[in-house]
Amino acid sequence: MQIDHIALYTRDLERLCEFYTKYFDGTAGKLYQNEETGTQACFVSFADGARLEIVTRPQFEDGEHSRLWTGWAHTSFKAGTRENVDALTEQMRSEGYEITDGPVVGKDGCYGSFVLDPDGNTVRIVA
Repeated sequence: MQIDHIALYTRDLERLCEFYTKYFDGTAGKLYQNEETGTQACFVSFADGARLEIVTRPQFEDGEHSRLWTGWAHTSFKAGTRENVDALTEQMRSEGYEITDGPVVGKDGCYGSFVLDPDGNTVRIVA
């Protein structure tokens, strides 16, 4: 069994698509919209076949009707080498993204860092 895709809700679809295409070499697919619900989504595909569905709904604009979150702990991207982890982490730091940990060897033995995407979702970058 393999994961088909991971979905993230956002209030700013374009901003989040740009983040994942720019830093993780994703390719954004065609935007689709459900006319009935107003939901908009875009799949970002990666070279290894993984996909990330980024979704927004009009209800997210109204705090009174915002959805309760349970969400994932983080999404992990493999950078290949320690040098690549270091370079990407520093690029993101220099462009204003919050690095919450690393680069370090974690308790699981993996070298990596943690960064928050524009919506505050935790992304792990590993060697």
